[in-house]
Amino acid sequence: MAQHHAEERLGDPGRRLAEVAAEFAATGTYTHTPQELVFGARVAWRNSNRCIGRLYWRSLRVRDLRHLTTAEQIAAACADHLREAAPGGRIRPLITVFGPDAPGRPGPRIWNEQLIRYAGYVRRDGQVVGDPRGAGLTAYARELGWSGGAGTPFDVLPLIVQAVPHTKPRCFELPPDAVLEVPLHHPEFDWWPDLGLRWHAVPALANMCLEIGGVCYGAAPFNGWYMGTEIGARNLADTDRYNLLPHLARRLGLDTSSDRSLWKDRALIELNRSVLHSFDLAGVTVTDHHTESRRFLAHLDREESRGRAVGADWSWIVPPISGSATPVFHRTYDDVQHTPSYVHHPDAHARARGEQPTAARRRTPWPDLV
Repeated sequence: MAQHHAEERLGDPGRRLAEVAAEFAATGTYTHTPQELVFGARVAWRNSNRCIGRLYWRSLRVRDLRHLTTAEQIAAACADHLREAAPGGRIRPLITVFGPDAPGRPGPRIWNEQLIRYAGYVRRDGQVVGDPRGAGLTAYARELGWSGGAGTPFDVLPLIVQAVPHTKPRCFELPPDAVLEVPLHHPEFDWWPDLGLRWHAVPALANMCLEIGGVCYGAAPFNGWYMGTEIGARNLADTDRYNLLPHLARRLGLDTSSDRSLWKDRALIELNRSVLHSFDLAGVTVTDHHTESRRFLAHLDREESRGRAVGADWSWIVPPISGSATPVFHRTYDDVQHTPSYVHHPDAHARARGEQPTAARRRTPWPDLV
């Protein structure tokens, strides 16, 4: 509360703090004003130690939908979020905030890790068609009655929404017009489209908790735009994800008999060239790791000039390819955590795997007011 008043030059926060104290004494919690919610969500992005793209934290648009209560309403609002985040392919930073937790009454939860994720179908031989990361949630969605997609490697998972605590979650398929996808091409290889690769355009994280002044918003999906390496060096390349590098290396005619041929590196670069080329071809916002590294250092300079310390996790800020060729590699960072913040809790990880959380998370008896 004091931080909000100080940064926004709203004057003495004493009266507002007294209001909050009275509400908390009566109810065990308190309600953020719309202005406090916007400020808290934006500063939480500014405080995200693992995010390299924080330069534009003030541009985050906030949809205050705390009044929605049913699973149908929440699912429909999530589809609207995806539409509003990508008009004509121009991705805009956006967060949709649903109701918070209250004493003895948890707020809604979205089980999906992101609003758009691809299914992972486990075959009898143990191999996975699609994204292995989605295998657990795919199985759970089938238990809830989802009939499954077409069985391709890129079937969009339904949203799994739990609007009322201690009730069974429900599945909702995303409308096709809410899912913007980019088919992958290559600037040189005409055969690349035959691979049938694609990826969705809006990276909307859905199971992180937005914590503002001790209040937890467990359903607050938010997005920026993709950095190409998130898709080309992680989602499509990691051995526990789509693991495409061996297949691409064979198609590229590379010598895979020894790692010393650097076939993995060469295939990885071509895959990342494909992602950037394809998003540009489709007119969809994407950034590259060299540009974003320079922007992050600009963010550091801007924040430090305002007397604000910036926390950062080096292992996440440095890109997963060509790290030493970027300026963020050649320095250290303080991984100090600031609040407000976006937080991953163990129960959210469990839900994303399609597992029931083992225990409710306990909250501190008095919130650290913003």
